[in-house]
Order: sequence, then C-alpha cells, then structure tokens
Amino acid sequence: MPKFFVAENQINNNKITIIGNDVNHIKNVLRQKSGDKITICDISKEQDYLCEIDKIEEKSIDCNIIEKLENNTESNVKVTIFQGLPKADKMELVIQKSVELGVYDITPLQMKRCVVKLNEKDKAKKIQRWQKISEVAAKQCGRNIIPKINNIVNVKEVCNLCNEYDIVLIAYENEKENTLKKELKNLKKLDKEEIKVAVIIGPEGGIAPEEIEMFEENGAKIITLGNRILRTETVALSVLSIIMYELEK
Repeated sequence: MPKFFVAENQINNNKITIIGNDVNHIKNVLRQKSGDKITICDISKEQDYLCEIDKIEEKSIDCNIIEKLENNTESNVKVTIFQGLPKADKMELVIQKSVELGVYDITPLQMKRCVVKLNEKDKAKKIQRWQKISEVAAKQCGRNIIPKINNIVNVKEVCNLCNEYDIVLIAYENEKENTLKKELKNLKKLDKEEIKVAVIIGPEGGIAPEEIEMFEENGAKIITLGNRILRTETVALSVLSIIMYELEK
C-alpha cells in the first residue's frame, strides 16, 4: 500500500490533507481515486494511519482517517553514518540502501583523500537531491521517519561530535585485530533502551593516517571488517546490517 509523510499541521481531527509533490504522484503516477486506501505517516509523531482518499483537488488531496496503525518500524539503535564523499553516484546508493536498513541519519564527510570537491552551490543541490532519495526510500520500505541528510562536514567537526554517541566506529583496512563483533559485545553491556552509534567510512582512497589519529584521540574505535578490502559503498551496508542484527530490540 502506498505510503506518504505529512506534518502535524496537515492533520485536523480525522482528516489529513496531502500537499506538495505527493499530490501529482498520487493523481498521475499511482492514478489513485476517491475511495482508494493509502498509508499516511505523521512524521512528527512517527505515527501511521490507514486512510481513505476523500477528495482530489488540483493542489491538495483530502483523506479520511480510518484507523491508527500500530506498526512502528523504527529501531532503538540510532545509527549515524559519516560517509566520506565518494565519486559518481555511489552516495545515492549508500543513502538508498542505508535508509532501507534502518539508518537514523547520514552526514557526508569531506576527507583528505576525497576526489570529490564541491562548492557551496553544488553542496546545496546535492543535499537537496540526496534528501529526496532518502524520502523515496523511506516511503518504499515503510519507515516512520525520513532519515535526514545533514550538511557536509569536515574531520575536525566530526571529532567535536564524537562525545554525543555511545560509540564511534571506524572501519580501517590497516586494523588487523579489533573487530566489530568485539565492540558490539561491549556495547550490549550498556543495557540502554536507546543506543546511539556513529560509523565513519572513508572515501575510495581510504582514510589518511593523520585522520585516524584525530579520531582515536576523540575516543573512536578502529575496527577491521575482515581480510578483504571493501568498496566504500559496501562498508556502510555491511556495518549497518551487522549493527542492526546484533543490537536491535
């Protein structure tokens, strides 16, 4: 069943009004009609409703709430991915699949070995496009939030954020001993209702030694993902899958 997100002010008693780009999608792509049922999520409360389309106007669609749905798909594990800016459209793949796997938010990271260099105008356009990809993926997989794509940051800015997380993990090809399994085992001992995890991933050229040193000085844990070197777009999906499997309640 199609799913759409609305703000709290679009809900009035047992009515929900859909506006914006979703109107065209419902009318002209899905070709929904009055009487058809859709799922609508109040993004501020992470609450789903089963709704019936009542009236389709040119710029809005009125829906009646049939019932409140108890199917929250969000995890108690809040994972933030700091992704070193990759080349081409690899970031889009990371965003799409990470949203499907349950990521909380994604922060693009400018690192020493990033080939991609964006000016301020290009940054704004990229963030806007990446946020749209996150929204589409969230709708498709039934999320109760749209994971936010944050503004691009540098290594120093990430270091200043490290103390906001229960653990900060860095996958590094030169680490041979400390494993993700070991760090997650230690994390389980916290026995917290909500766990905040940050994962830092380098670009195609990897993470520079001086960057690793900065992260370690701020409490980050360097981990190995095994004997094979993974592509940057593979790392996020691998780590996220394992974290969710091990920690999600």
